Amino acid sequence: MAYIFLDESGDLGFDFSKKKTSKVFVVAFLFVNNKGPAEKIVKKIFRSFTAKERKFHRGALHCYKEQPKTRIKLLNMLKEKDVSIIYIYLNKKKVYTKLQDEKQVLYNYVTNILLDRVCTKKIIPTDQPIYLIASRRETNKFLNENFKNYLTHQVNKNHALNISVEIKTPSAEKCLQVVDFVSWSIYQKHHNNDESYFDIIKQKIVDSSPLYP
Repeated sequence: MAYIFLDESGDLGFDFSKKKTSKVFVVAFLFVNNKGPAEKIVKKIFRSFTAKERKFHRGALHCYKEQPKTRIKLLNMLKEKDVSIIYIYLNKKKVYTKLQDEKQVLYNYVTNILLDRVCTKKIIPTDQPIYLIASRRETNKFLNENFKNYLTHQVNKNHALNISVEIKTPSAEKCLQVVDFVSWSIYQKHHNNDESYFDIIKQKIVDSSPLYP
């Protein structure tokens, strides 16, 4: 059994006159055959917090809110685990105007390209069930179902894999908290030219590529 945990960093806004609009959008996959070691990382981080800190976090870590020491600690623990990372980063300024107006379509499209590369390059075992668990980014039930159905259909059509796609919250799935740190670290490299966090986990990255370079 193989697990893929998915998270993204950046936004899909295209009004670059706004300071908060990101230049890039990152989608990252974290692969594990056993969720246990990654889940233990989150548990260890929480055990190191004071009671006040645990209350503030409300059951979930969010990388962009954490102190640098927490980020470094988690990433250093992750690099010692049997995990693999693959990601794609999107140069938003080169995205076709039509896709800029269809953010959910663009998100589905980018995620499917990454999943297709995983299958084509046989980065994970393809002879066993695969569970892809994405961090929930939409509250709209229709959009979530559309995302799951689209990916399942594309993978079955192009690669005939036994894949199940689920959407969960980071508080319900601890490994989503881990991949959040991964995607944030990658985003810092490509958006802010800060490779300090990326360098900790770069040995775990098995593939990366730009879209619309």
